Amino acid sequence: MTDTLTPVLTDNWDQERSWTLEAYESRGGYGALRKALGMAPDAIIEEVKESGLRGRGGAGFPTGMKWGFIPQDNPRPKYLVVNADESEPGTCKDIPLMMATPHTLLEGVIISSYAIRANKAFIYIRGEVLHVIRRVQKAVQEAYLAGHLGKDIHGSGYDLDVVVHAGAGAYICGEETALLEGLEGRRGQPRLRPPFPAVAGLYASPTVINNVESIASVPSIIEHGHGWFAGLGTEKSKGYGIFSLSGHVTNPGQFEAPLGITLRELLELAGGVREGHELKFWTPGGSSTPLLTAEHLDVPLDFEAIGAAGSMLGTRALQIFDDTTCVVRAVLRWTEFYKHESCGKCTPCREGTWWLVQTLAALERGEGSEADLELLLDQCDNILGRAFCALGDGATSPITSSIQYFRQEYLDHLSHGGCPFDPAASTVFSSATAGAK
Repeated sequence: MTDTLTPVLTDNWDQERSWTLEAYESRGGYGALRKALGMAPDAIIEEVKESGLRGRGGAGFPTGMKWGFIPQDNPRPKYLVVNADESEPGTCKDIPLMMATPHTLLEGVIISSYAIRANKAFIYIRGEVLHVIRRVQKAVQEAYLAGHLGKDIHGSGYDLDVVVHAGAGAYICGEETALLEGLEGRRGQPRLRPPFPAVAGLYASPTVINNVESIASVPSIIEHGHGWFAGLGTEKSKGYGIFSLSGHVTNPGQFEAPLGITLRELLELAGGVREGHELKFWTPGGSSTPLLTAEHLDVPLDFEAIGAAGSMLGTRALQIFDDTTCVVRAVLRWTEFYKHESCGKCTPCREGTWWLVQTLAALERGEGSEADLELLLDQCDNILGRAFCALGDGATSPITSSIQYFRQEYLDHLSHGGCPFDPAASTVFSSATAGAK
């Protein structure tokens, strides 16, 4: 496994006006598209399969396999939908990617659409990031004018139109079927599956839904070949990815590295935990993944190793919390977010997240007894695996893992009649995470 940074998606982020078509093409941009148009669509799907690319939106499902599920004998139109509704607390990779180099995403959209034989693609972007929406819209316009989009692209006979759609700011629309509901003009709520989107997705037609980073990785695979991509990362988690470091770290930011790099290595690149403090806990994939601690610093950041450690790689949103952070208050803040963002469709999530907040808030105030920890775990157990979608499951992850690793801190709240941490430390945490959504 390569243990150094591997800038591919982020390679031109420091280029002057990197978001323009001129800057992108000056570094070989859209060369992979011309190569792809000379290939058979099935050959492209096979290339992506052989590369080992897995979904970069959290689930880690093999991308080429997902494309292969599209029934080509279905007479209905095929659609590609890019999930750019980045909303997981702590996740910040797709938005800077679209700001810095939207044409990388667009080239991936065109190649992917050609592979699945779609003539219409949608990029669903979180509505609050208006600056990103405008930048991607401008890139789409440039691509049309350059002949990369529209009719008979580069004389290949292939037609493609791309629509940039602004969401309405609902975290639930990061769930792929709720996203489809929003695209169709309805309230964002998850759909019952089956049927799965590959069979009956957008407008009841075969649909592929992929994360921004997944699609943006496709041009490099076509350009360099599946062997090059598979040579990065680990045996089962191949390729590279953008790791977002935030929180109590000296130099937070985006670090693009092969899957399998460790948090210890990333922290060294980021200047370590802020001076005078030590790592207390961290999230490997955003707040909906179980917490890990300093004992997990050397766990490879790949799907298998993080799973074996009891968490999930998720979106590689590495939120770093030092010894000034009250874990109970941090978990309460996250749980309040999930309660607010629950779409209300199913009882376990709608009612369960409300009760989680009530119980956690009482414990944070130092009210109740040790038996309330078991009550809290029982509430999580009644949500986990019983909600309509993964939002409910994600809401329980920080709670159960925090009790596993920091049970004594919950008990300290009870014995102190409130948070035992210095109020100034809580202020640090509050300012560091304010507005995280």
